[in-house]
Amino acid sequence: MADRELSGAVARFGALLREHGLPVTLVHVTDAVRALDHLDIGDRHELYLGLRAIFTGRPEEVPVFDRCFEAFWRAEPTGEGIPGLIAIPPAESRESDAVLKSSSQKRESLELDAWGRDEEDGGETGEPLSVPMASASEALVGQDFSTFGADQLDEILRLTLKIARRLAHRITRRRRPVLRRGRVDLRRTLRANLTRGDLIELRYRERKRKKVRLVLLCDVSGSMDLYSRFLLQFLFALQNVFGRVETFTFSTRLTRITDYLRGRSYRQVLRRLTEVRDWSGGTKIGESLAQFNREYPQLVDRRTIVIILSDGWDTGEPEALATELLRIKRRAGRVIWLNPLLGNPSYEPLTRGMAAALPLIDDFAPGHNLAALRDLANKLSL
Repeated sequence: MADRELSGAVARFGALLREHGLPVTLVHVTDAVRALDHLDIGDRHELYLGLRAIFTGRPEEVPVFDRCFEAFWRAEPTGEGIPGLIAIPPAESRESDAVLKSSSQKRESLELDAWGRDEEDGGETGEPLSVPMASASEALVGQDFSTFGADQLDEILRLTLKIARRLAHRITRRRRPVLRRGRVDLRRTLRANLTRGDLIELRYRERKRKKVRLVLLCDVSGSMDLYSRFLLQFLFALQNVFGRVETFTFSTRLTRITDYLRGRSYRQVLRRLTEVRDWSGGTKIGESLAQFNREYPQLVDRRTIVIILSDGWDTGEPEALATELLRIKRRAGRVIWLNPLLGNPSYEPLTRGMAAALPLIDDFAPGHNLAALRDLANKLSL
């Protein structure tokens, strides 16, 4: 089996693990392919131990891994190729890939419909704006989205709403005149007391809120499956606490979901999102940004912060991505790129798409957990 075929087999094995519930990301697959250079791939047991160390992180995941490993890496009694392994024929591989893609799209649609079923309708809870950083919530704030279970979604949504409120109340350093509170406005005080002997009448100023628009572009392609469901909660929260927000999803094409996200119940929002047909497909970031620039140029000006949530894996041409992103940057006040893979210490932005985008963004930050989303508060200023 050629190196290229073996790398493809590892990628398909990662997809099989993910299909059976393991939180496998592209970082895991990349690490597994790199590990092949250090493993004796002729030794089936050594390959098993190496892949298990990469693809599993908890004891309860090992039985699932073992079943998938036995089914995928079947022993080869005779013939050419790597001893102890059997290659999947090209035709079978293509059929398997098609089945996995179809299954992934169907599963994403069903999960979207299922998320938030236990959520109860209601409005504001009156909770404080600060995000709890002690107690049990601390663990959730720092936990990678790809490791969350379905039973934790309600708590994650609650914390996400708190973070969104905190971001919404982020104020700038510019100030406006007021009568009784704020800092002393020295210039206005001097002008008001030019004809007097003492400074007896003070003028004050306080922080002035800037009317900033947020434009959110979220990648919902197959490589983002483990993160997009939680990032959608974040988009829902921002849409309902910010006054000026426009939200889009993209995979192979762009879809405006601003109207889908408006609502008091996240459960209702998820039902609306099942109408979006571009889930878990390929990724054409450049073409999606081009569609945004053609159809929605009026949404971006110097008072706009554009936030792109994507892992940067792009099947399109990097030149197209760079060209369209440059058009956005020239009009926007700020461009922020949140990449879930950046939360992995070993991650390097080496893909062609990500490499093309990096020189054109103002902030490159992780988006893999609630702590990363909370830290976004430091970047939402013009």
